[in-house]
Amino acid sequence: MPADSKADLKTLVVTSGEPAGIGPDLCIRLADRDWPCRLAVAADPLLLAARAREIGRRVELRLVEPGGVDAHRQGVLQVIRHSAPAAVVAGRLDPANAGYVLGMLNAAAAGCQDGSFDAMVTAPVQKSVIIESGVPFSGHTEYLAALTGAPLPVMLLVAGKLRVALATTHLPLRAVPDAISEEGLFATLGVLAAGLRARFGIVRPRILVLGLNPHAGESGHLGREDIEVIEPAVARAVAAGIMARGPLPADTAFTPRQLTDADAVLAMYHDQGLPVLKYAGFGHGVNITLGLPIIRTSVDHGTALDLAGTGRADPESLNAAIELALACTRV
Repeated sequence: MPADSKADLKTLVVTSGEPAGIGPDLCIRLADRDWPCRLAVAADPLLLAARAREIGRRVELRLVEPGGVDAHRQGVLQVIRHSAPAAVVAGRLDPANAGYVLGMLNAAAAGCQDGSFDAMVTAPVQKSVIIESGVPFSGHTEYLAALTGAPLPVMLLVAGKLRVALATTHLPLRAVPDAISEEGLFATLGVLAAGLRARFGIVRPRILVLGLNPHAGESGHLGREDIEVIEPAVARAVAAGIMARGPLPADTAFTPRQLTDADAVLAMYHDQGLPVLKYAGFGHGVNITLGLPIIRTSVDHGTALDLAGTGRADPESLNAAIELALACTRV
């Protein structure tokens, strides 16, 4: 039977994200092309229909029947119905729709866990409006970890051959040093190495570990964390069979000479590693959560409220997220 036969197709669910943002616009654009999988979008079909008209795209919306998701074909978008309780206006946030956003995530994660879906792909959400609705929310990564019972999720951003993981995620900068511990870094390196094997098929992943301080602490003159926390964590990882090296100064770790011998870089905080990755591939990068019992990928950008409903939102990051999710299902 051919590899792309219907029996071999994987089933992906895409959550459409913040309804006032560009998530619905991007999901509509999934119908622009064929996809070698079964593909369904979790969304309010009335919202999708209205947004399609707003951005001038013609697409057939087909509700997913209880029998499951069919093979995707160009011009058709299969929709798993979720209803937004409040009217949606492109670019205008409404905390009343926060439950709608979380409900899509809950259903998609549950479907991945029970085998209904092989992977989930997430359009961007607006953390602030979810928090304003009264729900503590620091991001997809932590939320999905709680839903699936994963003890340690690791955020990994991918742009081409460059992969950057984060030791801490969405924290104020002043909170980062206290959030980094030897035990935590050792565990993160274990999750990262296991994820690179399981999701990317890299048998012996090589990991560069960045220092926290400028010049990786300059032998302790610019901070002691690199010597007292990061070095011991890397040493433990190496003793456990993980091919890690560091801490390396962040300002030179991303040079071609260093990256030639690396499959991933572990940054200590969000804005240490991600600016480099987004410079290398913004709009085409993918966020994947390692350490979950399910496959989850996402776009590398936010809700772009100013672009919602204009037809100018670039779908390439969502396309790349779907392509990576499919690749992960085949490892």
